[in-house]
Amino acid sequence: METPVQKKPLSESYPWQSQSYDLPESAAKCFARDGHITLRGVASASEVAEQRQVVADAIARTEHTTLPMAQRDTYQKAFLKHMNLWSRDLEVRKYICAQRYGEIAARLMGVDGVRIYHDQALYKEPGGGHTPWHQDQHYWPVDTDNTITMWMPMVDLDPSMGILQFASGSHRDGYLGDMPISDDSEAAFSNYVEDRGYRVSCDTALSAGDATFHAGWTLHSAGPNSSERMREVMTVIWVADGCRVSEPQNFNQHRDLQRWMPGLVPGDKVASTLNPLVYHRDRRLMAGR
Repeated sequence: METPVQKKPLSESYPWQSQSYDLPESAAKCFARDGHITLRGVASASEVAEQRQVVADAIARTEHTTLPMAQRDTYQKAFLKHMNLWSRDLEVRKYICAQRYGEIAARLMGVDGVRIYHDQALYKEPGGGHTPWHQDQHYWPVDTDNTITMWMPMVDLDPSMGILQFASGSHRDGYLGDMPISDDSEAAFSNYVEDRGYRVSCDTALSAGDATFHAGWTLHSAGPNSSERMREVMTVIWVADGCRVSEPQNFNQHRDLQRWMPGLVPGDKVASTLNPLVYHRDRRLMAGR
């Protein structure tokens, strides 16, 4: 279980985190239709450069072992993963818990507020493999479809580095079975996407500070990193405030319940010490939460 950092008010003012993003009026409608959207300039060049350094410093202080590429399975080749850095590092926390990011997530889903589920720094090394087709929410024991992931590159990306691609509209199909990220999920879901005739959407390039947002059930994948540069990406997952823990449906959901919602049981609101409220339309509810 993660040990939360010493608590500070989430409404504490940092240089930019409480400033709203100019979200296009059509964004929520497009997100509801496609299950994903790309937003440009969610963080400025200077903001994302600072965020990149803060994340790198936090990773450097984290104990981890990396196997040689030849000894890894498909999942391990897809990326190096560092999870819930916000709970151990105050500097990372000010980005992950930024109201700007949380407000975008809430407005895209059409909910009043959002709580952190967890963060992930996903680094795809030069020569790193593809990320198989999968659904994020396969891993999450929550009773809502209002879940969302922000995927923000901290360096400029071109197609050779492994940009996310999405099966537009696939989120409406809901849970597609016990299919964690693997060779099996790649085979099953690539056939599923083709058989259903889903349009596969992928950006041709992303600048550092751009971000994609996708729903928890949206099928997505990414190509390998055939470049000579590290693909550095920070992700944040939010769930709608007020949602509850559901009965775990697979091994990964049992594990997630213990790791990211400590002390909670099915039926409880998702509001453990690791699930802070980071944005609510009624700002008065943010005090001390």
